[in-house]
Amino acid sequence: MPNTIKYRTCHLCEAMCGLEIEVKNNEVVAIKGHKEDIYSRGHICPKGIALKDLHNDPNRLKQPVKKTASGWQTISWEEAFDIAERELKKIRKKYGNDAIATYTGNPTVHNTGTAITLYDTINALNTRNRFASHSLDSVPVFLVNQMMFGHAMLAPIPDIDHLDYMLIIGANPMASNGSFMSTPNIREKIKAIQQKGGKVVVIDPRKTETANKASEHYFIHPEKDVLLLLAIINELVLRDAIPSSKALSLADHLEELKVMVQPYSKEKVAPITGISTEEIAHIVDDLIQYPNSVVYGRLGVNTQSYGTLCQWLITSINVLLGKLDEPGGLLFTLPAIDYVTLMAHESKMFRYSSRVKSYKEIVGEFPTATLADEILTKGKNQIRGFISIAGNPARSAPNSQQVEKALVDLEFMLAIDMYINETTQHADLIMPPAVGLETMHYSFVLHMIATRNTAKFSPAPLSISKEQRYDWQIMSELQQRLFTGNIFQRIKSNIMSRIHPKTKLDLALKTGAYGVWGGRFLRKDGLSLKRLEKHPEGLELSSLKPVFPKRLFTKNKRIELMPELFAKEMEKVKQLLTLEKQELYPLKLIGRRHLRSNNSWMHNLSILEGGSRTCTMMIHPDDAKTHEIEPHEVVEVYSDSGSISIKAEVTTDIIQGTISIPHGWGHHGEGVQMETAKRNAGVNINQLMNHDRLDPLSYTMAFNGHPVAIRKIESS
Repeated sequence: MPNTIKYRTCHLCEAMCGLEIEVKNNEVVAIKGHKEDIYSRGHICPKGIALKDLHNDPNRLKQPVKKTASGWQTISWEEAFDIAERELKKIRKKYGNDAIATYTGNPTVHNTGTAITLYDTINALNTRNRFASHSLDSVPVFLVNQMMFGHAMLAPIPDIDHLDYMLIIGANPMASNGSFMSTPNIREKIKAIQQKGGKVVVIDPRKTETANKASEHYFIHPEKDVLLLLAIINELVLRDAIPSSKALSLADHLEELKVMVQPYSKEKVAPITGISTEEIAHIVDDLIQYPNSVVYGRLGVNTQSYGTLCQWLITSINVLLGKLDEPGGLLFTLPAIDYVTLMAHESKMFRYSSRVKSYKEIVGEFPTATLADEILTKGKNQIRGFISIAGNPARSAPNSQQVEKALVDLEFMLAIDMYINETTQHADLIMPPAVGLETMHYSFVLHMIATRNTAKFSPAPLSISKEQRYDWQIMSELQQRLFTGNIFQRIKSNIMSRIHPKTKLDLALKTGAYGVWGGRFLRKDGLSLKRLEKHPEGLELSSLKPVFPKRLFTKNKRIELMPELFAKEMEKVKQLLTLEKQELYPLKLIGRRHLRSNNSWMHNLSILEGGSRTCTMMIHPDDAKTHEIEPHEVVEVYSDSGSISIKAEVTTDIIQGTISIPHGWGHHGEGVQMETAKRNAGVNINQLMNHDRLDPLSYTMAFNGHPVAIRKIESS
């Protein structure tokens, strides 16, 4: 049989790169970038090539397993569903609906079958105890969008193809491939800005991969970004450099914002941030001078004590500069499947609170930081049953030793996952879905944050065996078996669970903004699944265009420039104007991300080993000298929550007083069955994290800026 070529959109990060896959006898021969892909034009990163390793990984589960006294035992799907139904219903009957909790990991957004069926499946459980990985890194964005624009998922995206100045704060798109800015080949996008005389400027405590390619880089002390942002606004006000614009004409409370920033002059914040008054003035000069400029921030500003305030101030600066909802600034998508409009009724928050810490729900979920509390604290509605879906909170959640203790305490745990990892090793039952090249793909969630409105559909390049099940098959079966609700809800749930995801996808495309049924009349050239299948390279729908005020979801169709919730929290920022005293834990810990490592399960793919992907502690030479640390020496890092031992990497690429350790490592557990990951186990940064150290507005874990100390390990 001759080799065949199949086409696929890579689902491993937000870039949505097109792949060309050579297949023979249902096996992958080679993977390369698809040059005709309308979005990526042949670009590919190492993760895309690794899909072959994922498919062939001998550690990947393909059939259900249950835990027994003698170890894991492979069982039939029917037995697996029977066990899940029996045990979860038993818990529900004994303790109530809220005694069952769900946790969804990052891959649920990147897998079409899961994304289409997940919401209905979780709703069928009728529990308030819902947790998700995005509560660890993205909720500040959701909260700011909700408060300013009326919808949590209405995210402004940099119009990067038309920028001539981009100020990047706490983001590393060269490693992330553009988080909340889905765009392939960010290296070329940066180069294109520079080649036309523009600038890309990075502000970060570490000289990141993006900073190395930037026009300028400024070191900043962790958790001081909020002061810099306030100083930028203060400087714009002092210079009377706030132009009239459409966005500003739609914004309320400008004068109050001007008053609020008065105490934060560049002279006051400079010694605290580590960025001089001249450098702050220079940054503001450029923001004013360049006609197509934006400020963009991501993980570094989200995962800290002032995460929500930082995202609010970043958005506010873009409004003040007249760059919001404008070409060459920040724009909003209108994707083929408009998730924003479809889920407008679900964009709600603060309706109820968690049992133990009284954290308010945001878009239907509680913060993962309190998951262990809800399992271990006795009382009514204590979590006794747990469903983990494509997640690894035992490595991604703070105070991870407490999380593992909690997982052991459960009466029953079901994992829907392809690996026996640090989390799923504690499950009683694991149901593994078909993954990667075995599944169809449409990135309808990621199209909401793309830099262009495009659409691509990928049929599964490879078939599955009769022993395997797709994610949507698992979800639909659980939905039918575990549903609780009234008769009308049951009828609806029963119907929805039996509709094939391709049918749902086709209907959504046809009724969307570009669909055959998308307007008042039938459109011959409208989108449908059949049409997309004829174009594996994808279809260009439109460039991003201004959408305000029509697409504003606030009741008065105006932008809330100074939400009361944020204004009250600003009282706590004043304390930052006083220089910090020497602490018991004098160093600040920040994370870092690698291009070859997106989620912890990718550590099990041998093709992604090596290169810059190393689990080391970056430390400035002056700090190393103070602590008498030699390069490559193993040292102890400790906090009020725990300690780890890690090799030191002495480098001037990090600001003095700060250390950097990557997130998601620590694969040394005896029960973990991921051979490649265990061979390069690394250390678990979340053993150092106090799970009560949160952004108080979004309850996002303040990973960055966490106080730690280091010491030499004395030889015995």
